[in-house]
Amino acid sequence: MAPTSTPQTPFGRVLTAMVTPFSADGALDVDGAQRLAAHLVDAGNDGLIVNGTTGESPTTSDAEKSQLVRAVVEAVGDRAHVVAGAGTNDTAHSLKLAREAEHAGAHGLLAVTPYYSKPPQEGLYRHFTAIADATELPVMLYDIPGRSGVPINTETIVRLAEHPRIVANKDAKGDLGRASWAIATSGLAWYSGDDMLNLPLLSVGAIGYVSVVGHVVAPELRAMLEAHLSGDVVKATEIHQKLLPVFTGMFRTQGVITCKAALALQGLPAGSLRMPLVELSPEETEQLRLDLAAGGVHL
Repeated sequence: MAPTSTPQTPFGRVLTAMVTPFSADGALDVDGAQRLAAHLVDAGNDGLIVNGTTGESPTTSDAEKSQLVRAVVEAVGDRAHVVAGAGTNDTAHSLKLAREAEHAGAHGLLAVTPYYSKPPQEGLYRHFTAIADATELPVMLYDIPGRSGVPINTETIVRLAEHPRIVANKDAKGDLGRASWAIATSGLAWYSGDDMLNLPLLSVGAIGYVSVVGHVVAPELRAMLEAHLSGDVVKATEIHQKLLPVFTGMFRTQGVITCKAALALQGLPAGSLRMPLVELSPEETEQLRLDLAAGGVHL
């Protein structure tokens, strides 16, 4: 049974976009994924994104994606919302992934803006509504023009919000003004998709976050959220400022790379990376350790 959700918090509030652990030979580490998922939920996450960008979805097979969803649902599906990435730049393939994720037991879908193809807004609208029509699962849009090349315009977000299964947006647009208008006019549950802007987005109406740094500082992210919700602006700001070195360190290079390095330093399941991603150098690993320590994470 999936955790309880509300229209205001359809996927929980503190979600981590989980890495996909691999074994030394590069195979999917199912046991490691289950142990990591349990650790993340124990640390304060009430939702996990699997098969997202941080889960190396561009280099995992469809079969691996389904296997991972089943494993994580089995491990934590009664304690946390398990949301499966299903978006690609191919609508037909996205529909296939969405149906397979539903069959594997996912509680919801994450649908990224189609990348590389740079479709017009009408193409985005039809793509996302096709995904929402493909299953009975609720859908979180994922607006990240820095990766996709195309933003979801506010007007398109408002149109998409009319679909009964499109219930949320993960905002990695980096534009607080546009976010303010879209939150006010769409009624979607809004999740920060940019860790540096977690607190600023809460201040304009976001209800939580889909985080990368949640791999290492989930308790602090939850404390910041709870301080904000209780009206303790000073405490929320203090936590945000304390975490600035963590935000900086975890994004000095590609986030999957730093996440797996940080998890390895903690003795948690992470494993190898799939090309074209490559491991941190020893010097980069030491810099990551210093960044995390400056933010209160001692490895």
